[in-house]
Amino acid sequence: MAVVNLVEDSVSSKPTAQDALALRGVFETIQAESCPTSFNFHMHTVCSDGQLQPERLMEQAIAIGLKGFAISDHHTVDGYKRAQVWLADYIQANPDRIGNLPHLWTGIEVTSRLLETEVHILGYAFDFTHAAMEPYLQKHAPQDAIASAAQVIASIQMAGGLAVLAHPVRYRRSPEDLIAAAATLGINGVETYYAYDNPSPWRTSPRQTDQVQRLSSTHGLLNTCGSDTHGLSLLQRV
Repeated sequence: MAVVNLVEDSVSSKPTAQDALALRGVFETIQAESCPTSFNFHMHTVCSDGQLQPERLMEQAIAIGLKGFAISDHHTVDGYKRAQVWLADYIQANPDRIGNLPHLWTGIEVTSRLLETEVHILGYAFDFTHAAMEPYLQKHAPQDAIASAAQVIASIQMAGGLAVLAHPVRYRRSPEDLIAAAATLGINGVETYYAYDNPSPWRTSPRQTDQVQRLSSTHGLLNTCGSDTHGLSLLQRV
């Protein structure tokens, strides 16, 4: 996949941050080794419950050499917006670096209900100005009907994005039950590569990865990866 950036493509009315087709192509190639130095689709900033300023996150992403990533703050895209402004300024000051910059997609993490269980659903490459996303951009968890997994998934997809079940082995219900239920609702993928025990250096958890890979294949879902960064380094969860 060609490396692109946040600046709107001059031949398209859709920003590259909302290019779901390109992102699907990335998800189809993700492997255990992809995260956290090539791709990372789960990270938080001070705009939700993380410690990184969006601008510092962007500096790290470039320094690490990421090819693609998303800021997945809870119930807000403010971190993404700040990152976009920083990147536009960076490109203006460093036009020779455009070809080496990572692709940043829009992202969000939404608290939801699935099988009477609280789960988190990640959304990517969506249009955050679409009316369907408005209930999930209020900086707090949605309530009642709009918190149902069916509604969250449908809303992300109506806004042109891809919906992914985050860290499926962290919940009260089994991943077998939750992934099957999410697949029935039309979810696009699962966060297959995840470090459940927060190791240093970061590495995907082998047992859980094998389990989720099997379930993902069974239900024909895309695979994603993410460090779930809440601290000051994109290479760790905390």
